[in-house]
Formats: sequence, C-alpha cells, structure tokens
Amino acid sequence: NFAAYLIIGTVMFNFFSEACGMALGSILGNAGLITKVYMPKYIYPLTRVMSSVVNLVISLIPLLIVCVITGVEFHKSAVLAFFFLACLVIFCLGLGMLLSTSMVFFRDTQFLWGVLSMMWMYVTPIFYPETILPEEFKFILQVNPIYHFLKNTRLCILSGISPEPVVYVQCLLLALGALLIGALVFRKAQDRFVLYL
Repeated sequence: NFAAYLIIGTVMFNFFSEACGMALGSILGNAGLITKVYMPKYIYPLTRVMSSVVNLVISLIPLLIVCVITGVEFHKSAVLAFFFLACLVIFCLGLGMLLSTSMVFFRDTQFLWGVLSMMWMYVTPIFYPETILPEEFKFILQVNPIYHFLKNTRLCILSGISPEPVVYVQCLLLALGALLIGALVFRKAQDRFVLYL
C-alpha cells in the first residue's frame, strides 16, 4: 500500500524536520526575553517541539483518512505506533536542545542543518522501499534513528504486527540517549548564552 506507506513516512519526517528546525532558533529568537527575564531556558526549545507535536496530531487525521480510503486493515498493533511516535518526539527534543545550543555559538548552524536535514531525508526510506538499497549501504539505515522509528510505525499500522520486545527497548534507548546528550550539552552551555545573544 504505497499511498499509506508514503504518507506515514512524510508525516513523521515532516514532524522531525519542523520540530528540530523550530527548536534550532528558539534561544536566538527569544534573545530579548532571555536577557531581561529569568526563565528556565529549556522552556524555549521545549515549547517549539510541543507546538510541532500539535501539528503532528493534526496531520494524523489525513493519514487516517488515506489509510481508510486505501483499505488498510487496522489491528490492535496500530495503537503501538504511538510508542514509536513518542520516541520520535523525545528524540527531536534532545536534538533540538543540541541544535539550539549550537546556534547560539555558531550562527551558521542553521545553514548546515538545512543541508544535513536534506541529506537525512534521502537516506531515510520515506518514498522508496528499503529493499532497493544495495547490501553495502544497508548499514546507513541501521545507524539512522529516524529509520527505526519509521520502520516500526509502519510495521504496526500496515503489517498489523508488533515488533520484537527488544525493538521497543532499542528505540526508547535511542530517544533517551539523544535527550540525555542534548540536555547535558544545553545545561552546560546555558549560563553563557547571554554573552553571545
């Protein structure tokens, strides 16, 4: 079911791209507020990612409509897709905090992120099946966190089966690992933000 396959990939990657892109400029965009009013600085990337979550929830409506029109049979496993969507949100928050920190000190981060996100889109099987990749390039998928979230979401919705229990643990660790790294870097650098804004 290519239509459902495509829209699931598009919805998830668009959320990833939007959430990280908005979080990237969250500190710099609120420079006037940060230098005058004390607030926990992590609030800024968090609110940007959460606003993208609202868009993600809204975009699930056309996804559901396409799945119904194209005859996707929904099974109980479809509910498990929300676990992988939650992992994606956590991953985006971690990466967003990392990007927003980098943007304060290196203003060219926005241009580098634009190129990187474009490359990331092409190495993620959004609009092509992963089976067309030659064996020597399959490792690219294995080191791509978005691929794991996307693959298992499709598995739950389109195939009607649940992944192995270890897959849930792997995806959760990927998400929490990104959040931990992002939070640690953000916390270490946040006191110096006002010097560069």
